[in-house]
Amino acid sequence: MRRPNTAATMPAVSSAVIVSYDGTANDEDAVAFGRLLARAGARLSLAYVRHSRESTHERELVVAHDAERMLERGAAALEDPDVPRHVLWGASTPSALEDLAAEQGAGLIVFGSDYRTSPGRAEPGTSAQQLLDGGPVAIAVAASGLRAADAELRTIAVAAGSENGVATETAEILAAQLGCAIVPRAYDADLIVVGSRADGTPGRIELSGAARAALNAVRGSVLVLPSSTVLAL
Repeated sequence: MRRPNTAATMPAVSSAVIVSYDGTANDEDAVAFGRLLARAGARLSLAYVRHSRESTHERELVVAHDAERMLERGAAALEDPDVPRHVLWGASTPSALEDLAAEQGAGLIVFGSDYRTSPGRAEPGTSAQQLLDGGPVAIAVAASGLRAADAELRTIAVAAGSENGVATETAEILAAQLGCAIVPRAYDADLIVVGSRADGTPGRIELSGAARAALNAVRGSVLVLPSSTVLAL
């Protein structure tokens, strides 16, 4: 396969991956997806965003303790008790995670699907959707139910509407790192890579109408790239 010409791209080659985790069932899917990436060498961290402090010191201690215990459960699910864990403060979950990604030099944030998503499909929730609208970091959305399956990533495809070679190059790199096969049919691959518009703002997610339509049609987990950005683990 001929590799695309990416001389004009701005590769964001980073093995740092943030998994957004709040203890809900669909965020267990995000953890399952992160565990698969870790097998290929990704450096994971868990993050939970709190939006307000409690009214009393005693209540604050309880809530802070509960947040730490929740992240410990996430670390156990990752099978990595030493994984870095972050309890963040912010009125906006997307903004807090975006700031953490910049601070950590992370190239990817992983979310679970919206809680109403049918098993096998990936549907961004509110926080992921906000970052898919102009965000500066790659976003992955784990397929609903991934936590309950014998989760493996065996196949990768590039979504229709990914006009530039960045998505193809990223798929090739990840296929080599994860030991996956690249398949032509995106709708039934385990992981679908979606590229931003070729004429989009470099380093920002800007999806074409065709790419958004592809996201609505596919089954499997999805990885959405900022424009002119190649991602590797």
